[in-house]
Amino acid sequence: MLIDTYGRVATDLRVSLTDRCNLRCTYCMPEEGLQWLAKPDLLTDDEIVRLVRIAVTRLGVEEIRFTGGEPLLRPGLVGIVERCAALEPRPRMSLTTNGIGLKRTAGALKAAGLDRVNVSLDTLRPDVFKTLTRRDRHHDVLEGLEAARAAGLTPVKVNTVLMPGLNDDEAPDLLAWAVEHDYELRFIEQMPLDAQHGWKREGMITAGDILASLRTRFDLTEEGSEQRGSAPAERWLVDGGPHRVGVIASVTRPFCAACDRTRLTADGQVRTCLFATEETDLRAALRAADSTDEEIARIWKLAMWGKKAGSGLDDPAFLQPERPMSAIGG
Repeated sequence: MLIDTYGRVATDLRVSLTDRCNLRCTYCMPEEGLQWLAKPDLLTDDEIVRLVRIAVTRLGVEEIRFTGGEPLLRPGLVGIVERCAALEPRPRMSLTTNGIGLKRTAGALKAAGLDRVNVSLDTLRPDVFKTLTRRDRHHDVLEGLEAARAAGLTPVKVNTVLMPGLNDDEAPDLLAWAVEHDYELRFIEQMPLDAQHGWKREGMITAGDILASLRTRFDLTEEGSEQRGSAPAERWLVDGGPHRVGVIASVTRPFCAACDRTRLTADGQVRTCLFATEETDLRAALRAADSTDEEIARIWKLAMWGKKAGSGLDDPAFLQPERPMSAIGG
């Protein structure tokens, strides 16, 4: 299994399938985009499936989350999901997406074995969406959400980042909309993962700000740590339930002590933390002539053994990582 020196065991694998994205969200990348990874640097479909198989059959991983960039841009996505669903033991599988293209692919992904989706949507206002993402695709995201629910990719979770002066007044409206459509809304504190290094701790919308705003319209009852387990989101029952709302407070309420995640970048690097400044290369081991599953598992175990106690986000002097979110995977 993937254990570290603090006794944490990683059972949740986040797999970035591509660094590319069809949006240009202001908190992630510059308007002109980034220099994308060259195709030979990306893991092939076979290599991704092999690493997932090693993680599931040899290292105790139980849950797979496919991410990007935007994973729906990966041509072989449905096939990857189908092959991973055939593993024994079968892992739980989910996908984090911006929702563009989900209307077209939701049914195929469900048939291939995907269990559920997380969709990023920061606003109910099309004009604000265009400002935040630099693309006029708000309607496509709404249609993708509806298609995911209709296909049975449930619970459909909606991830929202609130930005000062743009959508920081929308929290209650977003929650009312999510309850109406039977989506589970999760607010995420803005994190320092933008390529242009524009993030500032001062003025960011905190978990406390979000909850105060929601309580102007809703009665929230905290679920508690037993129900939360190792999940990143603290959750509250909305008006007594059954609907819930979550807050992922990576900056102001770090949850590193309960972390059970390991991450694989699109170019085959192990990251022990989203904010890690070091990576361990599995791609070279995969492509070596004498490559064995045992050796790859050994390298992966060694990488996780060196995982740090925390992300460092609670340190005011935190230095932003060199790689933007699009290259790492959320």
